[in-house]
Amino acid sequence: MAENSERKIVYIDMDNVMVDFKTGIDRLPNRVRAAHADASSPTGYKDIDDVSGIFGLMEPYDGALEAFAALSEKFDVYLLSTAPWKNPSAWHDKVKWVHDYLGIDENDAVHKKLIISHHKNLNRGHFLIDDRKANGAGKFAEANADLNAEHIWFGPADGERPGDFPDWQSVVDYLIPKA
Repeated sequence: MAENSERKIVYIDMDNVMVDFKTGIDRLPNRVRAAHADASSPTGYKDIDDVSGIFGLMEPYDGALEAFAALSEKFDVYLLSTAPWKNPSAWHDKVKWVHDYLGIDENDAVHKKLIISHHKNLNRGHFLIDDRKANGAGKFAEANADLNAEHIWFGPADGERPGDFPDWQSVVDYLIPKA
């Protein structure tokens, strides 16, 4: 799909937005999960994202693939993800995940539209769908204020997130009229 510069730009995070991170954890061997168990961590694990190969085990988040397709019809959509610095396999696994679930051919809406960065606020665009403020996501709207950019804070309310966009249907319903 050819890029259309007249369309608004939407960036979508991968982990816990497009990709259900928990499905990767659940597929790890018990001994690996036990080695990273940490009851004081919100996830129950410490440094689990540094486990080699974990990103290749993950399934799409419920509704994510359909939402990506729907948004791609109206916007220029890019995946904007961060890969753990200490896990080189994550970089490879994220590209492979995109190929496996969204496509590899040049006619696919996602073709060459994966950006891996620890500084999401450096990207120019109108919307960032992300479940956290880390890695520049919390600064995205301010950095793109001239575009009236928004950080669509994905996920259910949890004490930090307001829960305005708890699932993909709520995101699609909000964004499509803004195309």
